[in-house]
Amino acid sequence: MTSSKQIISFGEPPVSPYSVAVKAGGFIYLSGTLAEDASGEAADTGVGWETRRTLERMREVLAAAGSSLDDVVAVMVYLTSAADFQEMNQAYRAFWSGDPPTRTTVITTLVVPGARVEISMVAVARGGERVILLPGGWKKSPNPYSYAIRSGDVLFLAGLVARRGSDNTFVGGDVRVQTRAIMDNAAQLLGAAGLSFRDVVSAKIYLTRASDFAAMNEVYREFFPEAPPARATVQSGLAGPEAVVEITFVASSAPHQAIGAPPSGLPLSPAIRAGNRLYVSGMLGNTPDAAGDVAAQTRATLSKIGETLRAAGLSPADVVEGLVYLTDASSFGAMNDEYRKFFGSAFPARATVVTPLVAGDALVEIMVTAVAPHPDSSGRRA
Repeated sequence: MTSSKQIISFGEPPVSPYSVAVKAGGFIYLSGTLAEDASGEAADTGVGWETRRTLERMREVLAAAGSSLDDVVAVMVYLTSAADFQEMNQAYRAFWSGDPPTRTTVITTLVVPGARVEISMVAVARGGERVILLPGGWKKSPNPYSYAIRSGDVLFLAGLVARRGSDNTFVGGDVRVQTRAIMDNAAQLLGAAGLSFRDVVSAKIYLTRASDFAAMNEVYREFFPEAPPARATVQSGLAGPEAVVEITFVASSAPHQAIGAPPSGLPLSPAIRAGNRLYVSGMLGNTPDAAGDVAAQTRATLSKIGETLRAAGLSPADVVEGLVYLTDASSFGAMNDEYRKFFGSAFPARATVVTPLVAGDALVEIMVTAVAPHPDSSGRRA
């Protein structure tokens, strides 16, 4: 078998089971990165310094992978305090003189005590296709991010809140009103790329209140009557005090195949195969036998992921990117032990953050992206 995944080695190998960066399927996936190595408590040096140092470290990794910050298409920023948003933004802005990547910023706890910011990225190789899209009548964001970037058959959208693209004014209201405003914005951004909600393959939803989950779903399901995208939904803080929901979408013009049946009638697919990429929903392992046991829940979660990968003709070796949500930072070691067993040694890039889950008895949720292997020398799929 010939894996399409190339591990990018840079500096000392991480102690935890993840790769600093992975190159596969035309993209480079960078793990959640801190200002310093995640080997102990972070120094209290301020979020501006941490942001600059984190981006400097990531710039070095990108260079080793044949890319640069100007080639980044999507960024995820995890802050521990909404009060740090403006200082982080000011430091962040200085790293892009041209059109910045799409970005989502949420408020969570980090697994390293004292750290204030963690950043993960997706980039293309240096000089790869990176097309900025903006619907007619929209203004560029006043913050340092682009609303939508297309590369090849993949479209990355920024984290969307209920803010009008024409004038950046906020659409106030409850979670139903805000979700509908977000979906209206997404429709315009998708349309600018010649796509629609039928082309959305992955979604990450952030709610400030888990109690809004059902109401958000009522509106959300209207836009995905068939084959809804893979999805993870968690409770987190948001950078703007008015916002109660934020949604990040990835879409693809490649042919789609839904893998598995939606669980419990929820508007999501366990996974979506689009071309050579597989987008897997956030999986849970909160079975009665695993109640209160993060190791058991991690095993059950990874078992579900393994089954979903096999149903799509893939394996854990094909996973290029992982996102782990934990409800308690003290569970990090136990989760890592199970995660290491599942992946062996060819670890995907990964970010791990601490935040409440919408399933009250769940302790861990894991979402992954995989890329199908190259054909072997005989021309068969590996």
